[in-house]
Amino acid sequence: MLRRVGLTLLLAALAVPGLSPSASASPGFPPSFALPHGFQPEGIAVGPGPVAYFGSLADGAIYRADLRTGRGRVISEGPGTPSVGMKTDARGRLFVAGGAAGDARVVDTRTGDVLASYQLAEGAAFINDVVLTRDAAWFTDSLNPVLHRLPLTGHRLPARADTVPLTGDLVYQEGFNANGIAATPDGRGLLVVQTNTGSLFRVEPSGVTHRVAVPITLTFGDGLLQRGSTVYVVQNRLNTLTELRLRGDTATVARQVTDPRFDVPTTVGHFAGRLYLPNARFTTTPGPDVTYTVNSVPA
Repeated sequence: MLRRVGLTLLLAALAVPGLSPSASASPGFPPSFALPHGFQPEGIAVGPGPVAYFGSLADGAIYRADLRTGRGRVISEGPGTPSVGMKTDARGRLFVAGGAAGDARVVDTRTGDVLASYQLAEGAAFINDVVLTRDAAWFTDSLNPVLHRLPLTGHRLPARADTVPLTGDLVYQEGFNANGIAATPDGRGLLVVQTNTGSLFRVEPSGVTHRVAVPITLTFGDGLLQRGSTVYVVQNRLNTLTELRLRGDTATVARQVTDPRFDVPTTVGHFAGRLYLPNARFTTTPGPDVTYTVNSVPA
């Protein structure tokens, strides 16, 4: 009888708004946690281990949070220019896209020291996101039809990056173009979402692009995350996380996640069966007292 009553109460609780499974977290992992006031987060990089890194659009500072507690601290002061998309590697290096500064840098996650800096573009540019493959770090530029490639072989960082022009189906238009970037499930190419058109493209290492057939328009497409044949697309101002299944150059929509806690999320990371999304709050005027949070949903 006690077991039956307990089950009944659990099912009733799950039916109450605000107590849905999407808001619950793994045992010991908070479903939401705060970032510093005024931080203006955009990018997220998860791991190694139960930690996440966030970059500030305000001054480029890097904040590290323990996903088990939600507590954290700034580990690297910013250069005064934005930190946008980010990724970490197994060597404890954080690769950071520098937005309108047209640059990128690599930060030691243990010390916060800048290991290397790269001026990727001159003039109008927005270095938006980065993905790490087996042999390179690839950066998108939302204003110029190129990718920037940082070759990675061995332990040493290269002296400079290469620029790869984008050709084929992806045609730049007014506004923000190539934004989020991920590896393809087969590891042979890249995926890029074009924010202003809501289109998804496969990019060959040569820069040739092919449109991926998606049954919906990925309006306000921002951060991407690839796990196996699944690709997550953050649609920032729609407060939506879209889960796609890819097969070649065709995608199907597996689900779309919305949550009342979302407030213009921009990027997404994964750890222990959870997806973590920072709220960039682009519709809120930035200021030193503005609050920012990170929320998780089941993967």
